Amino acid sequence: MAKILVTGGAGFIGSNVVDRLIKEGHKVVVIDDLSTGFKRNLNKQAKFYEMDIRDRGMEDVFKKEKFDYVIHHAAQMDVRRSTKEPEFDAEVNILGSLNLILNSQKFGVKKFIYASTGGAIYGEAKYLPADEKHPVNPLCQYGISKHTVEHYLYLYKALYGLNYTVLRYPNVFGPRQNPEINEAGVNSIFIGLMLKGKKPTIFGDGEQVRDYVYVDDIVEANLSALEKGTNEILNIGTGVGVSVNQIFEMLAKILGFKEKAIYAPPREGEILRIYLDATRARDVLGWRPKVSFGDGLKRTVEWWRKREESSS
Repeated sequence: MAKILVTGGAGFIGSNVVDRLIKEGHKVVVIDDLSTGFKRNLNKQAKFYEMDIRDRGMEDVFKKEKFDYVIHHAAQMDVRRSTKEPEFDAEVNILGSLNLILNSQKFGVKKFIYASTGGAIYGEAKYLPADEKHPVNPLCQYGISKHTVEHYLYLYKALYGLNYTVLRYPNVFGPRQNPEINEAGVNSIFIGLMLKGKKPTIFGDGEQVRDYVYVDDIVEANLSALEKGTNEILNIGTGVGVSVNQIFEMLAKILGFKEKAIYAPPREGEILRIYLDATRARDVLGWRPKVSFGDGLKRTVEWWRKREESSS
């Protein structure tokens, strides 16, 4: 049993990670400023600090709680906002993360697990699926800020011995993803609209391709990273791309939705094609995705239906 800090633990991915950690018998502390997370997502068995990761009071929390591990999910994760407010993006994602890294090094954290991005870090892919050796050329400020923290982790291992694992995520989807905030949640956005009989909007021609992994599989990667993959940067993905048009067609079939989608101009900072080679994660973590994209969509729709029923 370990004592683990999960930042962003009231958010979509973080809260799912917290639930699993507690189920496995770990003591969990959550830090979340609730800017995009929700109290309803908090596990009642986790200790909660409502706090910004940039807060200088972070040192007091580390000193008091004596964490064994840090799993860092809190972030400014909206690509569109990063292009409009690059200073804010850098403050949260770089300075906030550095605040956590400094305290982890100071207070003897055994390992820092960092949720990075495989979807935004490589830019337009030179080859697919992209592995960890692919050139890093992000085409948005979000990708730059997330990648910068990877460099800091390498540095703090080299100079001070702080162990880490970087998990470069694909597009993650599943229960608790909130379509009302602009995260990479096309599945949840479409489901929320289509359940209400509303037409979703597809930006560009809909042939943009991404790698989608169900949240339960992302949780598995985090659990494995507690003990494995030390000082590694690892892609988490399926190696298969799915287009926005395909998602719409699959959801229309699941939901019995008869309307056509609305098409709008493409958005700034959005790359066209990316999906990830996760061979390294398989070899190092023993990780591979267990939930297919189709099954994940069905599970997500079922969760949404139950949510709609409970709120009506």
